[in-house]
Amino acid sequence: MKRIAAITMVRNDDFFLAKWVAYYGKELGLENLYIYFDGLDQQIADFCRDTHAQAVEKIGTHVVSAEKGRLRFLSEKASALLSSGYDMVIGVDADEFIVVDPKRGKSLAEYLSECKIGVSLSALGLDFGQKLGEEGDLTAEQPFLRQRHYAQIGTRYTKPSVVAKPCVWGSGFHRIKGHNFSIGKDLYLLHFGYCDKRRLEERFNDASRLSQGWGKHMQKRSRTIRYVTELKARDFDRWTRFARICQTVVRPPYAWNKPSMLELRIVVRIPDRFADIL
Repeated sequence: MKRIAAITMVRNDDFFLAKWVAYYGKELGLENLYIYFDGLDQQIADFCRDTHAQAVEKIGTHVVSAEKGRLRFLSEKASALLSSGYDMVIGVDADEFIVVDPKRGKSLAEYLSECKIGVSLSALGLDFGQKLGEEGDLTAEQPFLRQRHYAQIGTRYTKPSVVAKPCVWGSGFHRIKGHNFSIGKDLYLLHFGYCDKRRLEERFNDASRLSQGWGKHMQKRSRTIRYVTELKARDFDRWTRFARICQTVVRPPYAWNKPSMLELRIVVRIPDRFADIL
């Protein structure tokens, strides 16, 4: 089995971080998790015990400059981990979870250990929303995938999150500078950051986020809730197979190393076989 680490940076986000630690701790081992709290004013939660968690000087005061600085910092940390003996490093936000389709019958570590990765590997992005009128508030007491069943196939979340060589991630982990990407079969990145109307409204009212310029960004991303509520949900296996091919072949004109889906808005219902993954 290959040595695999996971890294993230958070600020005021214990709700998702607790799930992140539980999931990646189970899949990779708590001792292989590296968590950086953005700001010395941040408290390290008890659930981070047995991980490598530390508070660092706050990076930037505006969303654009802060995001560039954050990914530069995490790229350097990932490169150091690879140089120190890790075979791969997973870089994701605290609300993002890379999972293997249960039909494969493999853990995340088993799946990745069998992969031949040049520089990076991407998981197909699924951006979860809340189907209003059917799904209630997201809670920590139940598995997320028993509470959320619909996602938009999103190119923004098909990220080169798994790296096997030192490199530099672009903002949000969305690309690797100077390198192409490859999408793993039956591998998915589940993004839950904008899947709960109540929690999103709380973010809109978070003074620290608004002061950094996150307001417009969060309003834009809240469209996922509208999409999964209003659009017809399509067959998961058929449309994720199509999306993998489309995103591999089609690129936006402004960034050849990012995937595209021709502006298609495809919502899928997640099969019940995923229900207990996280």
